[in-house]
Amino acid sequence: MRTALVTGSAGFIGYFTSKRLLEAGFRVIGLDAMTDYYDVSLKERRHAMLLQNPNFTAINARIEEPDMLKNLMRDEQVDVVIHLAAQAGVRYSIEDPKSYVQANLLGAYELLEAARAHKPQHLLMASTSSVYGANTQMPYKETDKVDTQMSFYAATKKANEAMAHSYAHLYDIPTTMFRFFTVYGPWGRPDMAPIRFAKAIYADEPIDIYNHGKMKRDFTYVEDLVEGILRLIEAVPVRPASEDDIEEGDSLSAVAPFRQVNIGNADPVPLMDFIAAMEAAIGVEAKKNFMDIQPGDVPATWADITLLKRLTGYAPKTDVMAGAAKFVDWYKEHYNQG
Repeated sequence: MRTALVTGSAGFIGYFTSKRLLEAGFRVIGLDAMTDYYDVSLKERRHAMLLQNPNFTAINARIEEPDMLKNLMRDEQVDVVIHLAAQAGVRYSIEDPKSYVQANLLGAYELLEAARAHKPQHLLMASTSSVYGANTQMPYKETDKVDTQMSFYAATKKANEAMAHSYAHLYDIPTTMFRFFTVYGPWGRPDMAPIRFAKAIYADEPIDIYNHGKMKRDFTYVEDLVEGILRLIEAVPVRPASEDDIEEGDSLSAVAPFRQVNIGNADPVPLMDFIAAMEAAIGVEAKKNFMDIQPGDVPATWADITLLKRLTGYAPKTDVMAGAAKFVDWYKEHYNQG
């Protein structure tokens, strides 16, 4: 039985990743700080469900705590690391950028030092579609230049990619950065659009729609994202002998066992279509409050997933009508809606 360390295991994506790893036969060490960025009881319920499996161990600690991760990886003899812990949210990074320095930069440093001391078979770290920033050429490809981040959150994630590349080069740590696109589904964060939309619709209150609805997002259902992550575990990057050994379109570094991989639905959906899918699932038309675009936001995202399919044979496939219906079913049960 292999051991996987999942940081941020009580988070939205961390919960589903840990659940899927347990189903795949891994022993899972779940690390989470249970911060109060949003309702801690939601995180506690996610961990409680995972703890029903005897192969799951929960640890409450902050990733930026000096040497905590290094000692943990030594003691637990970790084979695979999936790093999801971070201060999330584009808009909150404008209000409290220091929290992103602590969790996203110092936390990543501590993780990389731990991986240097106790090298895993594969280190997988969460990045984000936000690193593409002001890029207008779509779909986004991993080989595109990413130098124009639009939020401090995105900037910390771009920094994580650069930090991880340097450690992969210097210490031969096989590393994959996965860039995910607008993830949604059951057990999501309360600050994310689906829960905010559902809450407002059920309360007969208007929903705020930014950029007057002229937004497109590559909405990715959470279980599709997680399946992509699980399959990437076995796609371990190997340092190439030369640049000539790198296939066209592969983001594999010429000087390190390191690559970035998009995980998205490869289908940019207009925001108004996503809202329509939620309205159909709930059976109520939303009241709408159209607003200007918010600082840090981008008008559209769209993933090219050619590399994901080449490496894993997998492509996310849940369309927004099906995904919104699954989300609303969960929302009704969790929030006791009729």
